[in-house]
Amino acid sequence: MFIERTNHGRFNSTSMNKTVAIIMLWVIHVSALIGIAIGNADFFFPKSPFTLIYLAVLTIWFFPVNSVKKIGLFLLCFSTGMAVEWIGVHTGTLFGDYHYGVNMGWKLDGIPYLIGSNWALLTFITHELSRKYISNKWFIPIAGASLMVVLDFFLEQICDIAGFWHFTGGAGWFNYLCWFLIAMVLHAILLRFKLKGDLKISLHLYVVQLIFAIALWIIITI
Repeated sequence: MFIERTNHGRFNSTSMNKTVAIIMLWVIHVSALIGIAIGNADFFFPKSPFTLIYLAVLTIWFFPVNSVKKIGLFLLCFSTGMAVEWIGVHTGTLFGDYHYGVNMGWKLDGIPYLIGSNWALLTFITHELSRKYISNKWFIPIAGASLMVVLDFFLEQICDIAGFWHFTGGAGWFNYLCWFLIAMVLHAILLRFKLKGDLKISLHLYVVQLIFAIALWIIITI
C-alpha cells in the first residue's frame, strides 16, 4: 500500500510522498523525451540543471541522507567527484580531453557543482542496489561501479548534443576504466561504513536516468 498505518492507527504520509515524488520523476523525464522528439530540444536541454537538482533532493530526502555518517559519506563522494573531474578537465589524464557545456549549471573553475552532486547520488543509489541484490560483499563494490559505468556509457552518447560535456575525439576506454576504479573505491568505503538506504527510490532514480539516456540516444540517431 502507498499509505502505511503507524502503531497508533494513524496514516503515515511518507510512502505517499515518496510515490508522488517518483511519479513526478518519471513525468519530468518522459515529458522531456517527448518534447525533444517533437523538436523542442532548445527548451528542454537548458532546464537540465533543475532536473539534476530534483534528483539530488529526492536522494537526500528519501534515501535518506539524515545522519552524520550519511552526510559525511555524501560529502566525501561529492568532493571526490569534483576533484577527479577537475583533474580530468584541467589535465586530461583521467577521462580524456573534455570540457563541460552550458547546460550543467553553475561551475567551480570549470567543474559544475551538479556533477559532484551526481557523483554522490549515483554512488549512493548504485551501492544500495548492489547491496540488496549481491550477497557476496566482495562483489558489491564491483557491481556498484559497473552500474555507474553502464549509465556513464549511455550518457556519453548524448552528452554533446545535450550540452552537458564535450570530448575531443570521443570518450575512450580509459575514461570508463578510470570511472570504474574511482567508483569502486568509493563503493568500498560505503561498504566499510555499512551505508544503507531506500531500495525503491534508488531503483527509480537509476532506471529513469538509464532509460532517458538510451531513449534520447535513439531519438537523436534516427
